[in-house]
Amino acid sequence: MAYHSMTARYKLAPGSQVREEDFGLLFYTQRGPGLFFVSSGNLLDEDFFLGNLTLEEKLRQLSLPGSLADARLSELEKTLDMLKNKGVILEC
Repeated sequence: MAYHSMTARYKLAPGSQVREEDFGLLFYTQRGPGLFFVSSGNLLDEDFFLGNLTLEEKLRQLSLPGSLADARLSELEKTLDMLKNKGVILEC
C-alpha cells in the first residue's frame, strides 16, 4: 500500500469532530464505529485538520530531529490513511 500523506492536506469529513487529549487526538464520527483514538502526542493538533498544511509542512514546523520525524512518519501516514478509508477525514 502506497502512502502519500506527506504531500496531502486533510480536513474533517462532514459529521466528524476531533478533540485534543493528553495522548493525542480523539476523533468522533457519526459513521460507525464512532470513536478513534490516535496516539500522536503533540505531533498533530485539531488545526492540522483544517487542510492548511501537509504532514511534511507540519513536521517541519515542529522542528523535529530527522530521526524522530522518520520514526513517526510511517505510523502517522498509516493512521491518516486509515482515518481517510473510514471516512473520518478527507483529502483536500
